Amino acid sequence: MPRQLPVWLAGWVIALVPLAALGRPFYSPPAPAEDAAIFSGNAELGYTRLSGNTDSQTLIAKGNLTWLTGRWTHSLRGEVRHVANNEGTTAERYLGSLRERYELEGPHYLFGFARWERDRFSGYDRQLTAIGGYGRQVIDTDSQQLSLEAGPGYRHDVVRDDDNEDQAVAYGALDYRWEFSPIASLAQQLSVEATDDNITSRSYSALTARLNSRLALRLSHEIRHDSQPPDTADYSTDHTTSASLVYNW
Repeated sequence: MPRQLPVWLAGWVIALVPLAALGRPFYSPPAPAEDAAIFSGNAELGYTRLSGNTDSQTLIAKGNLTWLTGRWTHSLRGEVRHVANNEGTTAERYLGSLRERYELEGPHYLFGFARWERDRFSGYDRQLTAIGGYGRQVIDTDSQQLSLEAGPGYRHDVVRDDDNEDQAVAYGALDYRWEFSPIASLAQQLSVEATDDNITSRSYSALTARLNSRLALRLSHEIRHDSQPPDTADYSTDHTTSASLVYNW
């Protein structure tokens, strides 16, 4: 019955938080403003501990670092998620990703990303995904932004207790942001990755309230659904609701 944060997990947190946290879990960031800083990022950390009749702890640490070179926007992100209760660990996930966005004329852009993911209870030992394609900034105002993107890709699945799989992927995503007040914003992001064997859909909803120029509070809800997960998977749909502190620079 875990009662303290594991040493190896604390090491991951220390390594990830300085990198910066995940503000945009799936998609290329919006086109940078003309006065945008060359380097920027944020660090997000949420931790909950309950004790008494039920002992449980939840840790979510995310990191995002963005830098600009000409028309290119580069984004590096990482994530650690760990949930445990009286019966042991119930969720354990690690993710790392590098994204590229190249601005074309007008509202058009090209994108590409590579993502490594390991989810202990998904039935996959690990997954490596590479996707590229075309995106369009449909709405781009001071208060609202909406972008759509789609493209082909490739995924290598290392399936627990089964043969590895190499699959072609068809990808589509939506990213919407609304700053409805000077201190509060709403984000909604959706993505679908379809293969011959499985369709993976992801949703991320977040409400962020700024405390000052650096700190913010965030309430978020994430959903991941696999239409045909491996037989060893503990679930086909994963829900995560969290409250976290975000530091921006």
